[in-house]
Parts: sequence; C-alpha cells; structure tokens
Amino acid sequence: MSTATRTDASAVSAADSHDLIRVHGARVNNLKDVSVELPKRRLTVFTGLSGSGKSSLVFGTIAAESQRLINETYSAFVQGFMPTQARPDVDVLEGLTTAILVDQERMGANARSTVGTATDVNAMLRILFSRLGTPHIGSPQAFSFNVASVSGAGAVTMERGGQKVKERRSFSITGGMCPRCEGMGTVTDIDLTQLYDETKSLADGALTIPGYNAGGWNYRLYASSGFVDPAKPIRKYTKRELHDLLHREPTRMKIEGINMTYEGLLPRIQKSFLSKDVEAMQPHIRAFVERAVTFTTCPECDGTRLSEAARSSTINGRNIAELCAMQISDLADWVRGLAEPSVAPLLTALQETLDSFAEIGLGYLSLDRSSGTLSGGEAQRVKMVRHLGSSLTDVTYVFDEPTIGLHPHDIQRMNDLLLRLRDKGNTVLVVEHKPEAIAIADHVVDLGPGAGAAGGTVCFEGTVAGLRASGTTTGRHLDDRASLKPLVRKATGQLPIRGANAHNLRDVDVDIPLGVLCVVTGVAGSGKSSLVHGSVPASAGVVSVDQAPIKGSRRSNPATYTGLLEPVRKAFAKANGVKPALFSANSEGACPTCNGAGVVYTDLAMMAGVATPCEECEGKRFQASVLEYHLGGRDISEVLAMSVAEAAEFFGTGDARTPAAHRILERLADVGLGYLTLGQPLTTLSGGERQRLKLATHMADQGGVYVLDEPTSGLHLADVEQLLGLLDRLVDAGKSVIVIEHHQAVMAHADWIIDLGPGAGHDGGRVVFEGTPADLVATRATLTGQHLAAYVGA
Repeated sequence: MSTATRTDASAVSAADSHDLIRVHGARVNNLKDVSVELPKRRLTVFTGLSGSGKSSLVFGTIAAESQRLINETYSAFVQGFMPTQARPDVDVLEGLTTAILVDQERMGANARSTVGTATDVNAMLRILFSRLGTPHIGSPQAFSFNVASVSGAGAVTMERGGQKVKERRSFSITGGMCPRCEGMGTVTDIDLTQLYDETKSLADGALTIPGYNAGGWNYRLYASSGFVDPAKPIRKYTKRELHDLLHREPTRMKIEGINMTYEGLLPRIQKSFLSKDVEAMQPHIRAFVERAVTFTTCPECDGTRLSEAARSSTINGRNIAELCAMQISDLADWVRGLAEPSVAPLLTALQETLDSFAEIGLGYLSLDRSSGTLSGGEAQRVKMVRHLGSSLTDVTYVFDEPTIGLHPHDIQRMNDLLLRLRDKGNTVLVVEHKPEAIAIADHVVDLGPGAGAAGGTVCFEGTVAGLRASGTTTGRHLDDRASLKPLVRKATGQLPIRGANAHNLRDVDVDIPLGVLCVVTGVAGSGKSSLVHGSVPASAGVVSVDQAPIKGSRRSNPATYTGLLEPVRKAFAKANGVKPALFSANSEGACPTCNGAGVVYTDLAMMAGVATPCEECEGKRFQASVLEYHLGGRDISEVLAMSVAEAAEFFGTGDARTPAAHRILERLADVGLGYLTLGQPLTTLSGGERQRLKLATHMADQGGVYVLDEPTSGLHLADVEQLLGLLDRLVDAGKSVIVIEHHQAVMAHADWIIDLGPGAGHDGGRVVFEGTPADLVATRATLTGQHLAAYVGA
C-alpha cells in the first residue's frame, strides 16, 4: 500500500509539464517565421538592434494574444466596450499566462490627469478626508477637483396605483472643483491685440487669426452679420458692437442666404483652438495660440484645483491640497504618523502604495504633478507601482526598456524589482539594451541580424555567457566601453543661466559652454530637464528634441512626417506636367475604393476588425491612372516602397535628381534609419525609431543650440556609436549641443559635464560638479563620477 502511494507521489503530474511558452511561425510586422521556447517563472531578456523585431515578438505577438484571449472570456456586451484585437499572425502559441503590460507609452496628457489620479492614491486620500477631515464637508466627491458642485429641483411625474402623481424632488452634489478654473489649476487669458488690429476695419483685414482672412467664410460670418459695420475701424466700435464682435452668445441667423450660427470671437476661438491639444496643432496655429493665449495660476484656488470648502477641511492641520503638493517620500512619513483604527485598512493600503513609489525611485514626485509632464521612464515606473505589492503569481509581466530615464545608480534597484517579481513565481519578459539589465537574465533571445527588413530572425537563444561568445551584433558589443577623450574642445562662448528655480531647482547659477558637446547628468529627478528645458532662453536659437511622442495615424509614414513627400510630389508633377495633388494618397490621387489606405477595413463590432488588401489598387493606395506617371523610371508607389538608403541614391543623381528630397533622406540616413521604408506606417515603428525620426526632422531647423533629451532611448549599443558620430558632426559644423543623458558612453564622449544632484526631488536641484569627464572620474565626488569611473575602468 505504501509503495503504491510513493509511486503516485513521485509521478509527474501532467499539469506540471507546461513550463514553456511556445511560439512557432510568428510573422507580425518584420518577423520571419520566428519560433522560440521561453521558460516560465524565469527572467527572459530580448535584445537586438532598434527595429529588429523585439517589440513585435514580445508585445505584438505574445502579450497581444494573451490579452485577446482574456478579453474573449467576457460577454459580447462587455467586449463591445473594450479595445478589439485581432489574433497575431502566428502558427502556434502555447503555454500563455495572463500578461500584464508595462510599456513605454506616455501617460495621457489630459490636463485633469495627475500622478495621484493615475495611481488611485488621490481616491484613497479623498476617502480618508471624508472620514477624518474636520470640519466634515461631505463624501469623497467633495475633495475631487474633477467633480463640480451642482444642485437642482423640479417636479417629477410617476404612475402610482394607476394614477399619474407629481412630486417635487431636489438634489444636490457637493464636489471639490474650483468654480473659477473648473479644476484645471490655471486660467486662460486671451490677448485681444493678437486677434485684431484695432486701427483697421474688418474690410481692411483687421482680423489676424489664422483662417479668418478677408473673403473667407470665417471673415464673412462677422462682416455680413449686421451686428457690426465692416467699414468702421474696430477702435471706433460702440460698447454694444464690441460685445457682439467678441462675446455674443450663439445666435442662429441667415448670412448671405445661408443658415449659420453667429458667435462672438472669444467663445469661437475657445472651442476651435483652446479645447485641442496644442502639440497636435499645425505649426502656424500653434504659434498663434502660444502668442495670443496666456496661462496663469488660478487666483482663487492658487493652482490647487480645489474649492475653498475642500481646502478648509484638515487632518492634523493639513488639507488635501497640501498633502498632494508634498514630495511622496514626505507624504509617506506623514501617513505613517496617523493612528486611526477606524480607517486602518485604508491607511495600510495607502502606506504600501506610497512606499512603492519610494522603492521604485519615484519618491521625489508629488501627487499633484500633471501626468503629461512625466518622462517616458517615469510614466513606465508609475505604471509599475500598482504591480509591486501584488500577490498574483504565475503571471507574465512584460516590460519595454524599464531602465529608460534611469541613472546607472538606479538601474540596480530596477534589477532587484524585476528579480523579485520573478522570484514570486512569475514569468518576466524584458525588452532591453542596457548591458547592466541584460546581465541579470536567466534566458536571452537576440533578434536581428539587422533592423527592419534585415531583421526579424532569432540570432541567438541561451544564457548571457553564451550571448557574449555568440558573435552576434549584441554579443560583440555587450562589453563595449567608450573611453575618455584624450582632448576636449574648448568653448567658444557661454549661455549664462542665473537664479533658475523651476520645480526643484534651488536658485541655480550655471554657465553652459557653447560650441562643444555639453552633457547634463544626474539621478532621475535631480532637475536636469527643469534646468535645460525650463531655463535655457528660447531666444538663444534653441532647437529642442524632447521626449514627447510623435503623433501619427496609420496613414502617416516617414515620407509624410519628415516633409519628404512635398518635394517628391512636385518632382513627379513637373516631370509629367500634372498637378502635385495626384501623387498624394490622402488627396486626388487616392484609390477611390480604399480611399488611399491600401486596405479595406471591415468593422466586426466586439470582434477585431479585419483589414484586407484593396483589390482595386492591390495595396498600392493610388489610382491606376496615377501609376502611369513616372519619374526616373519609377512610379509613386515604387518610390514609397524604397528604403531610405535606396531613395537617397535615387534622388541624388540621374533624371530623378531632387536636391530638397535628397537633403531630407541624408538626415534620415545620418540618424541610422537608412533601412526604413518611406511608406511604412508610423504606427509600426519602434520607440527608438520614432525618436530618431523626430531627431532627423529637427536637424533641419535653423538654430545654433541643439538640446537633446536622452537621445540614446531605445538605441542598441551598436547604434550609440553612430549617434556619437552624429553629435560630433553637429559640433564640428559650429553648433552647440546640450544633451540630457544617463548613458555612460555619451558622458565619456562629452567635452563638458554639468552634474546635478546630489539626490532627487528636494534632495537635488543643485549643481554638484562642472568640468571635463576626466576631472569627474578623477574626483569621483558624485554618484555619476563613481559610475563613470567604474564604466571606463579608471
């Protein structure tokens, strides 16, 4: 009997045999029938050049299918409200577990979204104040800056016992929104002198707003309304006329025989310009908004977004606005001092969440920080906060370069967190370029050998030691270490910054050298971006390439984004004697069946929509008649199918020679995007590719000072070398380059380093070192100096 029992116990259960995630025949984006087997409950790092297919395999295949299968467990009604996903193009996917994605997508830049609202800490604080705050002012809604106070009364009719009965009802909601700024913290003021020239009449072109030119519909709406005299200068208007021009409420009327709605200029501009994201506007409209609109702190709530009642309720002498403005590490200490048994579970949850912020290196943030101002790395770590204390096991965590925006000092802390998630019994998949993060992997998958069409295959699978000896691009560069330059350039001038106090800066005085490569370093949150973006005067001819994501739909591609298509269309039009608009897939030349999309989308409600190649144009996006026009023996669809390198050769010589197009293509090649196809949708580009595409477009801007914010984000070790060459070429051409960076290779290559710190938040904000990289290594006085010395082997 006992023998039989032992045999049963030693037999391996079939349930324990599923210890691999198997992917066979993956063809998402540029993947070429990729097959891998990933061990569960281990940390697997995916390496390879930017654009080699890492994200396509991890996010586009494994994580996408896991999420799709989970969504299918909900009812069709619920699925109708969820984002729909198609099954990835893969033959076999086995052994998947629930996937939790922590990607690089920036958190929504909604003006109402803050660190507190995005992580639910504000929700917990609101409950705390509704229970313990004195005086008691109401429910948690009374402390929310997104809920307005409203009240109303009226009669309601209902049937009771076969008879209609009227009853008087009233309701009241107490919200915490500041009535003046409507919970935004800022109020907008419009400079009337930027809307019109008061010395002119409407007929003489007094309106200086984009789109309100004389003769246009916007102009005729005001000139023909009858409310004002179009021939009279605006400064001679009566009070009534000026009110009608600027403030009149919407009025339905007939103007030039057409039914239209007349509205004052100010509310019209408010709706058409100010309700939109400034970054998404066309350049000339953005310039107008920045010129005409001033944003000032709300005088009523002093920028706290909360009503007077919400600010009057306190716990231990602190109101909720003061707590949200505190550095999170200080707030955690304050919460630790509260001992109130009636809300003990709430305090425990709040304490754990705040401690997670400190643990992940974000203790320097405050809850009232707008989520749109977080860098890509900060946003990613804020998303991680909710997963750190999770009791879930056997989950697949998927990270996209979690070390972005982290100082070498902080990378060790991030590594510890990833290992802790693994040790709980989870599968951790990480897309990464940093050698320090690759070193902790249990299993490595290296994709390549190149990028774009030259990538998409597995070059190596195994251990880190095996990768080092493998001879792949990543293997060869894994131990690369840049050395300090024997000679540094001398500055040709200085850009003085005096009394800088944006965010956590403490009256910083510093002279940024010009004509050299100057690198600004320091731990995350030490004040680097505040110093450079917030203090460098715009008048200095600054071209700034920040971390803001580039926008674009599936109709956008490198040719449209960089402005390359404009000279190409003109060249085609000139060579064939037709209109340039014919060579745009968004205009007259578009295939009428698919409207220039190249595919026909079929919406299937709660199931993923299906995209099928257009039968009329066979995916070429243009009408057949347009494809008969040629330039240098190629039609427009063949040109858009070229890589940047091919197109540079094509437009550089021969019949198709187009200098304007060739210049743009050379810049794209300079930033290492020679392999990209001109017509590739922007939605399929990796994070590193998008950053370099943005850099290439800004290189055309006329300016003497280039400010780059972490240009190595998403770059492979092999690409960093090319980036350093590009920075050198910019400096040698007489430009000044200021780089905010954590990568030691860029620090070692600098002519001058400005190191901020010593810590983050209120522990930072000071200049702790200025000088050459050699001096920084020699003194080792700062954290950056210690890590740079270790990196160069000094």
